[in-house]
Order: sequence, then C-alpha cells, then structure tokens
Amino acid sequence: MKRQGGFTLIELVVVIVILGILAVTAAPRFLNLQDDARRSALQGLKGAMDGAAGIVYGKAAIQGVEAASSETLVENIQTIYGYPTAADAGIGAALDLADWEKADTTVDPDQVAGESVSYTFKGRNDSATAGCFIRYTEATSAAEATTTFKEGDGCRE
Repeated sequence: MKRQGGFTLIELVVVIVILGILAVTAAPRFLNLQDDARRSALQGLKGAMDGAAGIVYGKAAIQGVEAASSETLVENIQTIYGYPTAADAGIGAALDLADWEKADTTVDPDQVAGESVSYTFKGRNDSATAGCFIRYTEATSAAEATTTFKEGDGCRE
C-alpha cells in the first residue's frame, strides 16, 4: 500500500501556535507605535495652544484690551495684543503643561527669546531629541499668536 505524504492536524496546529508566538513577540518591534503617539501628542498640544490662545483673546476682547501693545493681565494670564505671551505667566498659565517642558535652543534653534517658546516631552529635552517640538510665537502688532509643529528625528527613539 502506498503511503500518502502530508501533515497531520496536530503538526499544523503546532506550526500555527509557533507562528502566533513569533508574531506576538516580533510585531511590536516592526510596528513602532511610539512615533505615532509622540506626533499625535504634539499635535494635540498644538490644538490646545491654539484653543487657549483663542479663548484668552476672546476674554481680552470682552475686557477691551485686545489691542494693548503692552503686557496686560486677562484672567491672571499675561497677554500682549490680546493673546498670551510666550512666557510661564502667558501661555504657560493658560495651559496645564505638566507633561511638557520648555525646550532649549538645542531642540529649537529658531526660538527667539521673549517672543517665542518651544515645548517638548518631559525627559526628552536634549540635543538627541532635536527636531520634535511645538513652538508658540506671541502676537505682534501685525500678526496674531501662532503655534508651529515641527516633526523630525526627535520624535523617534
């Protein structure tokens, strides 16, 4: 009698289990979700800054100080031209920045002292993380406050 060459059901199940174990342990290394999470967190912070600046401007407009060229307090938030200043008493007071820290110029070399401030992840504020930050630039007489998201190698481990 001729013997058929094939696999038994048990052998197939064992192979599938082994492949499943390999997939569970190897997949996270190939699917690096941390980069996406960092980008999303920074984009969320950008949205929060834009929203906070808009709300503070609205309150400044109600008080009639939206055109003030000198620093003015609105709800205990330091403003200039109705928008929060780029300082702890300005945008820092308008937001809860517990998970963020100011980035120094090694992270954001285009940051201008007194006119802009950049934030990055806490514990990632070093030159190795350069290129991944949010920059808040305070309002000038000609332009409203802006936030800029810059993604680079700093978002990656």
